[in-house]
Amino acid sequence: MSDIFREVDEDIRQEKYRRLWDRLGPWVIAIAVLIVVGTGGYRGWIYWQKGKSEAAGDVFYEAVRLSEAGDTAAAQAKLQELNGTTGGYPVLARMREASELALNGQKEEAIAAFDAIAKDGSVENALQDIAKLRAGFLAADTGDYAAVATRLEPMSGIGEPFRAGAREILALSAWKAGDMEAARKWISMIEEDTGTPSDISRRVAILSDVISADSGNAGETADSSEGTKQ
Repeated sequence: MSDIFREVDEDIRQEKYRRLWDRLGPWVIAIAVLIVVGTGGYRGWIYWQKGKSEAAGDVFYEAVRLSEAGDTAAAQAKLQELNGTTGGYPVLARMREASELALNGQKEEAIAAFDAIAKDGSVENALQDIAKLRAGFLAADTGDYAAVATRLEPMSGIGEPFRAGAREILALSAWKAGDMEAARKWISMIEEDTGTPSDISRRVAILSDVISADSGNAGETADSSEGTKQ
């Protein structure tokens, strides 16, 4: 008798599973198919993106090679090919184009190009900061300390990742503009910052020596003038 009850229970259980599968089976199959198709599609997209990135990298390095070989026109033409490509190469191409302008003596155009990158919200923060540094460095050649300070003072504060580079350019610009007080201020900030890279420390030490020498010569000239008058 117990065997009969077990068979009845088994039949009822199987009937429930069958009904459940009839109701949910198509959905389970559809989800499984979507997972397989989605995974394949995602992997295909990654492969496609990788291929495009590698192709863009080849174009960029060819542009650099042409530039180093002195063929500026061909280099710029190559860089133009990167407009609209994926990844970071379009921004790198813009940076390189701005550098090419500077190398060709078109400093104002180069500064404007770097400024445009620095203000572009779609560009990564680190690359924006690098563009600001490049623009500030080029602006330092013009002797306009205010123009350099406007770009780089916000990057010179404690905790800013590029503060050492910004302070170095600010010190150099102040010295070129004849503002020794500002130059000494930035040099002191660099010297007191334990996070300053060694190469920047060495260059700033040379600048500090030059300023000290100039100040000494100025003092000697003034003493000589007073002695002559007496």
